[in-house]
Amino acid sequence: MKNNKPTYLLILVIHVLLAFAIYTIPFISKIYGLLIPFFGTILIINTKNRNNEALLVAAYVISSEVLLRMTEGNIAHEIAKYEVIYFLILGMLYSGTSKNSLIYTLFILLLIPGIYIGANVLGHDVNVRKAILFNILGEVTLFVSAIYCYQRRVNMLQLEYIIKALALPLVSILTYLFLYTPSIKDVVTGTQSNFETSGGFGPNQVSTILGLGMFCFFSLLVLFSKTRKLQLIHAALLIVVSFRAIVTFSRGGVFTGLAMIAVFIFVMYWFANAKTKSFILVLLFSSVLAGGLVWTYSVTQTGGMIENRYANKDGRGRVKEDKLGGREQIAETELKMFMENPIWGIGVGKNKEYREEMTGIVAASHNEITRLLAEHGAFGIGALIILLFTPLVLYFNNREHLFLLSFFLFWLLTINHAAMRLAAPAFIYALSLLKVQFVDETTVPRESVK
Repeated sequence: MKNNKPTYLLILVIHVLLAFAIYTIPFISKIYGLLIPFFGTILIINTKNRNNEALLVAAYVISSEVLLRMTEGNIAHEIAKYEVIYFLILGMLYSGTSKNSLIYTLFILLLIPGIYIGANVLGHDVNVRKAILFNILGEVTLFVSAIYCYQRRVNMLQLEYIIKALALPLVSILTYLFLYTPSIKDVVTGTQSNFETSGGFGPNQVSTILGLGMFCFFSLLVLFSKTRKLQLIHAALLIVVSFRAIVTFSRGGVFTGLAMIAVFIFVMYWFANAKTKSFILVLLFSSVLAGGLVWTYSVTQTGGMIENRYANKDGRGRVKEDKLGGREQIAETELKMFMENPIWGIGVGKNKEYREEMTGIVAASHNEITRLLAEHGAFGIGALIILLFTPLVLYFNNREHLFLLSFFLFWLLTINHAAMRLAAPAFIYALSLLKVQFVDETTVPRESVK
């Protein structure tokens, strides 16, 4: 991705056309899914990862995962996690990693007892390998991502490219969503999460990635729009992605995106000089006003149903008994599992089977924190402590990383409503570990990694 405006604008147009092509000829999605690892590998090998090309490719995979799942372009459901692991390991072969990242080796070691227990206690009718991988692959992706990113020095230009790599597939997703459901009014009949407005795919996952898109386009608008044309483009994309996130009727991604933006604005204001603070206040006012207009339009397009959804009411305006779509009951059963097995846990993959035995409910975990406690016991607590405190400790010596708290917040909020279904939480968490410098470096040689 060259740093010139025509190239970037051309790539944006290509991603719009890609969505049209996939919508018209669905098989193109499979070709697209195969081309990503092919060209990603070539890019990293040809550049020897001098400018952290592995991060660019992995970031692109993160956002394209939902598009490919939505359009059945993946050769395997969890392929994005494997691709992120592969690209980052390939990058580390060229540019090394930090010896201090061993804290995350401890994190993964703490999960091994739970894997061993799960392998020995799962029922005979359960595919043990699939059950364990389903629950642990997100953590493995986080481990590899964290090892790669830990205190790795990047400058603001490289960070800009990473955010653009995250944003590009989102342009295709937005285009595809409008092609799939051009009229929101025609498909909204209630307040439940809406598959039609989510491209025929899971609203929770679509909302999650669109919420991340809200933050990406906001940061591109505020920090990386050097011309009026780019400002208008990023502002338009921010408005569109916010609207489409809202009308999925899945609230988690929207709340997460708003929280990321709010924290980002706070961080910028906290470290800004007096002149810049005035600009940030204007930005805050403009953001609230624009958000209000998007919300009003969403209410109009959904016949008021979206208001009921966020007020936790059904289509007739009656208050629902559960506030989180049944997720609280699932979390409660997992806490009970932990209380009954506080040291070793019940074992990786046993969660779903155990819940069915306890309550008759057949459901996978939506909350990675309670799943870690249930399946790993005290070892899960240790793993959580590492995950929660390491980025925050690093922040004290990494104040130039304006995105750190927002990235960390994305991980924390997402794993509480969507677990680690997507590769996004693991990778975005790792981005909070980067050592950001405002110095304009053109390369990041091996020696620059501690």
